[in-house]
Amino acid sequence: MSDNKAEAAEPQLNWDEMRPQIIKLVLELGPLVVFFLANAKGEDILAANPTLSGWFGGHAIIFATAVFMAAMAISLLAAWLVLKKVAVMPLVTGIVVMVFGGLTLWLQDDTFIKIKPTITNLLFSGTLLGGLLFKQSLLKYVFGDVYKLLPRGWFLLTLRWGLFFLVLAIANEVVWRGANAYFPNDTKAAGDVWVSFKVWGVMPLTVLFSVLQLPTLTKYAPPAEPPHVPPIIVES
Repeated sequence: MSDNKAEAAEPQLNWDEMRPQIIKLVLELGPLVVFFLANAKGEDILAANPTLSGWFGGHAIIFATAVFMAAMAISLLAAWLVLKKVAVMPLVTGIVVMVFGGLTLWLQDDTFIKIKPTITNLLFSGTLLGGLLFKQSLLKYVFGDVYKLLPRGWFLLTLRWGLFFLVLAIANEVVWRGANAYFPNDTKAAGDVWVSFKVWGVMPLTVLFSVLQLPTLTKYAPPAEPPHVPPIIVES
């Protein structure tokens, strides 16, 4: 009898709650994976199509930037059609991608797409940490309709995400500038290092950081509220 009660007390995964998060995660990670693949295969694609090669100056990363911009636009449209809304952070990221990606294509200079994550992460970090200076946990306005937390919980999440975005901005600068210095005469190798870091470094770290916030969501949930799936914020 006690075993049955124990089983009944075990928390069950709420798939209805998780489904939108999973769709959101796939839509946000999709453009990054497409970017990585386009960069990896870019040289072969451009070599096989002289017209494309002329448009993108023969540079795989600039070709991949154009593909990335298209994938980002499709991702935002799919989010609107499937989820009936576009979250603030992916929307801001998408706008920055279009601006800096456009500069990359126009000037044929991959510096702009490389500094895009720095600008975006500093923007997010400054907004979140700046809000705390005015005693405003701005993350609540982004996720408050999904996650219910006590004020202390929102403060901690906002502080941690603000600092995490700051760390990502610094790491991005270190990696792309370091790769350029290490491969001063090989723009392809330098670009590959940065793209690999962006996809296979930043992405897993962000997911891991999000999962590590689950104890905070549980600890500071109102007494009547069950723990939720942790929010995952992916910077494309």
